[in-house]
Amino acid sequence: MILEIVSPEATLFKGEVTSVSLPGVSGSFQILNNHAPVVSILKKGTVKIEATSFKFEKEVKEKFVKINDQNYTLEIESGTIEMNDNKVIVLAD
Repeated sequence: MILEIVSPEATLFKGEVTSVSLPGVSGSFQILNNHAPVVSILKKGTVKIEATSFKFEKEVKEKFVKINDQNYTLEIESGTIEMNDNKVIVLAD
């Protein structure tokens, strides 16, 4: 599935991912390939991204924390998420 993370300043990430875990207001949840359509509000917390490879623009790479070659995290203050047609869009603050 495609994940796109957008902040007010820039697109932080766009690429093919295996899964993404998000801090929802009712608790954390994970989205996998072919997940049902969903829209949710996000609270302050950690976005966990799993993929086989990562490519970051160098001006935003410092926002991400590398866990290992297939996992990165991103701290957010709040946001919204939409999953539809195997594309996840995160609008993050």
